[in-house]
Amino acid sequence: MNIAEEIALIGKRARVASYQLRKISKDVKNKALLNVAEKILAHTEWIIRENRKDLENAKTQGQTSAFIDRLELNPKRIKEMAESVRVVASLPDPIGKIEDQYIHPNGLKIARIRQPIGVVGIIYESRPNVTIDAASLCLKSSNACILRGGSEAIHSNIALAKIFSDAVTEVGVPENSLQIISTTDRSAVGEMLKLDQYIDVIIPRGGKGLISRIYEESHIPVVAHLDGVCHTYLHADAELDMSLKIVMNAKLQRPGVCNAMETLLVHEASAPILLPPIAKALIEGGCELRGCPRTQMLIECKPATEEDWFTEYLDKILSIKIVGSLDEAIQHINYYGSHHSDAIVTNDYSAAERFLDEVDSATVYVNASTRFTDGYEFGMGAEIGISTNKLHWRGPMALEGLTTFKFIIRGNGQIRQ
Repeated sequence: MNIAEEIALIGKRARVASYQLRKISKDVKNKALLNVAEKILAHTEWIIRENRKDLENAKTQGQTSAFIDRLELNPKRIKEMAESVRVVASLPDPIGKIEDQYIHPNGLKIARIRQPIGVVGIIYESRPNVTIDAASLCLKSSNACILRGGSEAIHSNIALAKIFSDAVTEVGVPENSLQIISTTDRSAVGEMLKLDQYIDVIIPRGGKGLISRIYEESHIPVVAHLDGVCHTYLHADAELDMSLKIVMNAKLQRPGVCNAMETLLVHEASAPILLPPIAKALIEGGCELRGCPRTQMLIECKPATEEDWFTEYLDKILSIKIVGSLDEAIQHINYYGSHHSDAIVTNDYSAAERFLDEVDSATVYVNASTRFTDGYEFGMGAEIGISTNKLHWRGPMALEGLTTFKFIIRGNGQIRQ
């Protein structure tokens, strides 16, 4: 069987499983997820052994420390993964939820209810925890899922998918509800993107190269998790203590993830007070700074290029720009940003409200770190990704993002005149 035939068979199996999943009860789904959480913890040592193979390969290839951080699974992260599954199990089931209902003047009873999308294809890079997050959310929302992780995490992903699949089928979930494409051959992605007769939506998570390829080749609707060129803007009245705390967390708490800050904007009135101590702390934290000409007059840093303002570094590198007004900050974010996550630090209520209203991003913050943009942190249990689309979903994509609607109409003999 060649790759095209293998991928097509996976698609067919997923479509059959998607119809079977609609019939299983909420209790079975929740029981299955709790079983997954137990099995993950029970197999911690095996997961770490398989993950170590991926880490060793990444180090041999000379990958960055931020890349390796995204790839690594340790006991703490595995425990958090299991806890995330438990949280998903505890959440209200969205399937069958009545969003709206009314009686038409002609007597028809019309209701709009949530339904599973059907078959969800997820193509992702680096982070093996996506395997469990995606599978958990898809099961809870009664979707079959096909996972295609990156070659850099192949051992970790296969191990996690096996644990999940074995655990859920053990308690009555249909076989093939979760399938993973185990080949590392890049042509598998292209074959997957042709399966519009079986897969209802593709959700990619990865770099610009991957996303661009999927947009170009996909025959299937795409909900993209694009790059995170995230900003923090320190307004004219921003306080040093709060600004320092938020900036350090947004940039250095975990720089290799999509909700980490990549550009710091500072109002010209507060820059002389805020920038020197903040820059000192960032440099002490190992961060390389790149600044506009006005920034270079206040602190020691490399010159920032036009390309820097567009760049998602995913590393300990930060671009800094001094702006003359709130308007300039908003214009910069809307032009250079990726519409992911952006924050303002201010005590000015009107400035905060304008920022919230006018910044065109999926998540917008006042006086908080952009690092909170995460399905788990938002109380959603987990996430498939952070959608920067405006259709069908925007922001952390969790259970409701994996559903669609169906109209159900009840009549008593009405006909259209």
